[in-house]
Order: sequence, then C-alpha cells, then structure tokens
Amino acid sequence: MPSMSASAVPTPRPAEPSAGAAGAAAARLLESGMSFASDQQQPTIAAVTSPPVGWRAQSWHGGRFVTARRERTAFVEGSILLPDHTVMVTLRGGAARHETVCDSGERTDGPDRAGLASFLPAGCERRLRLHDVGWHWASISIAPSLFERLRPARTRIMRPFGNREDAFLLGLLGEFERLHAEDGSLDATYCEAMTLALVHYLWRREPGAPQAAEGGGLPRWKLNRVRDHVESHLGGEIRMAALAELTGLSEGHFHRAFRSATGLTPLQFVNRRRVEAAKRILATSAPSIVDLALQVGFTSPSHFARIFRHETGRNPAQFRRELGQG
Repeated sequence: MPSMSASAVPTPRPAEPSAGAAGAAAARLLESGMSFASDQQQPTIAAVTSPPVGWRAQSWHGGRFVTARRERTAFVEGSILLPDHTVMVTLRGGAARHETVCDSGERTDGPDRAGLASFLPAGCERRLRLHDVGWHWASISIAPSLFERLRPARTRIMRPFGNREDAFLLGLLGEFERLHAEDGSLDATYCEAMTLALVHYLWRREPGAPQAAEGGGLPRWKLNRVRDHVESHLGGEIRMAALAELTGLSEGHFHRAFRSATGLTPLQFVNRRRVEAAKRILATSAPSIVDLALQVGFTSPSHFARIFRHETGRNPAQFRRELGQG
C-alpha cells in the first residue's frame, strides 16, 4: 500500500475512495496532507489543513485523472510513494520554491510555475517542500502494466524528473482538465487512447530509449475482426486493450499497425463509426441529442457534438434539419 505523510496544511476533509490510488494519492498528499496506514486499504487523515478546492477525478481502464486547486499557502511538506506511474503538471499559479528529493537520488530545487511537469515512477518515493504555493494542478496516473506491454520495457527502469517545461504534457493534461470541466466527465475510449499516447511519449522521451520498429499493417481478416467488434459495440464502451487483444498484438503495436493499414488511429476509427451510426439514426428518427449520444456510445452529449461536428462540419441539430427531421 502506498505510504504518505504531509504537514503544515487547516480543517480535515473526508477520505476519498482508494480506487485509482496513484492519482488520488498524489492529489491527497499535495493538497490535503494525507497519510496511508500500511495495513489499511483506505486512506487515513493525518495533519490536514487548508484542503483543496475544485477537486475532480475520474478513472478508466489503466489510468486516473485528478485535478484540484490550492489557495495560497505559506508552506507544505510531505512525501509520496505510489503504486502507479504518475505525471503531474502545474496548469496555473505555482510556488516560490519547490524542493524535491527522490530515493533514486534525483533532486530539484527552484520555483514552480504554470507549464512545469514532473514524473514519479511507481514505487519511487519523493519527499517535497513547497514554499508560498498557490496553484491549479492536474495529474494522470498510469498502471505499470501498460508500460510492460511495450516489450522492451520489461527491462527498462523509468526515472523520475521534476520541474521541467514540457509542452506536450501541459497540453494533454490541460485538455483533460478543460474537457472534464466542460462535460463533467471524460470519454473512456478517449482516455484510453490518450493514455496509450502518453505511455509511448514517456517511454520515447527518455535519453537512449530504443525506437520501436514500425511494423506492417494488419491483414484483412484481423481488420475485419476489429471492425465487427466495433460495429457490435457502438452503443457501449470500446476499450483499446480489447481491440488489440482481438489481433494478438500489444496495444502499441496494434495502434501502429491499424494506422498503417487504415490511415486512421483506432480512436479516430471508432469515433467515425459512431458518427456514421448517429447519421443513420437521424435519417429515420428525431431523438434528443442526449439520447442520440447514448445510443452511439458517448456518455457526454457535448463531447458527442464536438466529434460529430469534426466529422461532418455540422452539429447534430443542423444535420437533422438538413434531412428534414427537425
């Protein structure tokens, strides 16, 4: 079980469920000073002061997103030990000074500001001190098993880093935060696809990382198997791991092979098939946008509307009017 401690932070906040422990644990440490008892499955509150505001989180297969804000606080000190690989980004605000030291020897000491990112591998303890901190941050935690599916990763040691400018990580976590704020949730298929992209990015950005060979495309029978699965599950969740399993490939190899064969990423293909299904429904009936989104596998109507406009150049209501259905 992960262990954490923190101090100098007024008023306890209730413990959260432990699902998706890494992201939630990192958030609880940095923003409320929680401690995990090693013989318990639920977090317990240690010295908690100044709890975070705007706390939001969501989990999906292999990952968890967490975001929160901290009002200006003079000093926070703590330690983090997590079971999942975790990326954290400062979206807004920062700290006058952010000191960290990892048990692997890496140290950082300097100001924290919007756009700076850090990475903490699973099982690596980080001790930290924050001086004059007030920020809005976000994190994504990733199950180590997703890295293990990259075959060379079985002998690879992921190293921590801190307080680095990284436009990709800022853009990715910033987009997760924006979508979650607008829609109240994140599309699970989108999250899985972006998590896979994040895994590859973290793997390939390391100095000396081997470059994976680009395999050929999928044979037609494997493409047909994937297409049949997608078509039969358009109204529900479609997991990238399930599609990869149908082809007998790792998720990373499947992503590359599918794109090579079709010119589309698996996520683009799934979204396109869902939009085509929505167009067929609109051609014969006039459901509400909420019902239509649910029928074709989108839990968020606004996310569905964005994808529909991207694919057709019109929103669903405009498309319906052009068909004379509304």
